[in-house]
Amino acid sequence: MMVTKETNYATDASNKKLLVERVFDAPVEMVWKAWKQSELLDQWWAPKPWKANTVSMDFREGGKWFYYMEGPDGSRHYCKVDYKTIVPNSSFSGYDGFADEKGNTLTEPPGMDWKCVFKAEGDITKVEIEVTFASEDDMKKIIEMGFKEGFAMAHTNLDELLAKQ
Repeated sequence: MMVTKETNYATDASNKKLLVERVFDAPVEMVWKAWKQSELLDQWWAPKPWKANTVSMDFREGGKWFYYMEGPDGSRHYCKVDYKTIVPNSSFSGYDGFADEKGNTLTEPPGMDWKCVFKAEGDITKVEIEVTFASEDDMKKIIEMGFKEGFAMAHTNLDELLAKQ
């Protein structure tokens, strides 16, 4: 099967959802590991020239990932993921939001609920992500901040990381 390295987006405005789909040329176990281990996440999560830096990570139901994105000028934007559900090598969900340097969740920019599903198709993995917002305006704000472009760039970083393993 030919892998098209393209991140696809669909907007479901009436349900305040952004649907993201991407296929990776690697087995589901490798792709899953890249989403759950901070030392791997730090290598691909941020769009270049930005870099992701994990402060702490506890990948379990009720756990958190606290990190910051560092810009080329040294500026930092802190974020936090609160994990809700985890089914190993299959799916996880959580709340993803911006935070201050102490890990307190901020209301602006708006946060979002994520559900990530990993589907094995032989040695290829399809990742389907449903991002749900509190309002249509919140969804528009995140898209206007460059979410689609940034996430697609991060997926390219993940392709490169997976190819090296």
